[in-house]
Amino acid sequence: MRCCECGFRPRRSICSPHASDPNPPLDSSKPRARGSAQLARWARARRIRSGRMPSTKMQTQAEVEAQQFSEGVAAASDGVSDGESDDEDGGVGGKCVYMVSDGTGWTAEHAVHAALGQFEHCLVDQRCSVDTHLFSQINEVERLMEIIRQAAQEEALVFFTLADPQMAEAAKQACEMLHVPHINILGPITDALHSHLGVSPSGLPRGAPGRPSTLSKQYFKRIEAVEFTIKQDDGALPKNLIQADIVLVGVSRTSKTPLSTYMAQKGYKVANVPLVLGIDPPKELFQVDQDKVYALTINPVFLKSIRLARSRTLGMGPNSRTTYSDMEHISKELEYSRKLFLQNARWPVVEVTGKAIEETAAVILRIFHERRSKNHMPRISRRY
Repeated sequence: MRCCECGFRPRRSICSPHASDPNPPLDSSKPRARGSAQLARWARARRIRSGRMPSTKMQTQAEVEAQQFSEGVAAASDGVSDGESDDEDGGVGGKCVYMVSDGTGWTAEHAVHAALGQFEHCLVDQRCSVDTHLFSQINEVERLMEIIRQAAQEEALVFFTLADPQMAEAAKQACEMLHVPHINILGPITDALHSHLGVSPSGLPRGAPGRPSTLSKQYFKRIEAVEFTIKQDDGALPKNLIQADIVLVGVSRTSKTPLSTYMAQKGYKVANVPLVLGIDPPKELFQVDQDKVYALTINPVFLKSIRLARSRTLGMGPNSRTTYSDMEHISKELEYSRKLFLQNARWPVVEVTGKAIEETAAVILRIFHERRSKNHMPRISRRY
């Protein structure tokens, strides 16, 4: 559960109300609530992430690091000696994972979540629950030290993607001093590329002064692809299919629209054409380069569950007179699509049952690039 305003996810399902004053005065006449130390740490974390830290005198980077390291060690030892426990008021929290980045945090977040996918058998039934916390835009050593100090108190595992070598080294030293387990995700990859290319990295995070603008040709290509894909959704404007890089066909609820949008954000112009029982597909579908067309299929039971959920969101009750989620009708639709796919042997048939959008897109793009480059080795190629 994430906090309603700050986005910080506490270790227990508690979200204290936000007041206009980030540090409201305490009423000394009332007994101090149990667990207030934990709440104070959450509030401090929110201030760290938002940059609303109390002002301090100007210090050199070395002074800041030394001060924060010493304070961190003292705070960590105090926490142990006081016998503080996150579960002292009965709450049950998961293991904490911190992700720290000087940019958006996209790389760290996706890498961690990909690895967590290997533990779904444990996470689903909460036998080893995990609380992930993303700290993005961390460009100051002071804020970095505060986060690592809190990670020590929370016994968290820290992953960081810091482009600035000095920031990365400061994070490493702080984690080692406070005995915080940590992994530098970006560092080994950057070092390997440095050796391979023979060129030193810039050490600048995205958006930093001196780094080239992100408004490249690739950026405008992505914008154009997204605009095209939106206009071509759900079979609209079939005359424009010839302009598409990829054309998706399939019955309703086979992930055509989310797949199209996802690939469009990568710079591919994607159109999708729904297959409806009793209605012929547009003739333009058979006039375009057939290597552009990709067929989507799905398990009928899985499709029924998706359509039932969709029906409920549309306010359609179980007694609604519609065949949309009727198993007999679904089977007829899928049989109709199967016959159409057999008639068009150049259309690769991609199974989407139980797959994430990213997984299905990876299959389609691999085939797309194989056909474009005439390679027999499965790859998705792009030149930088």
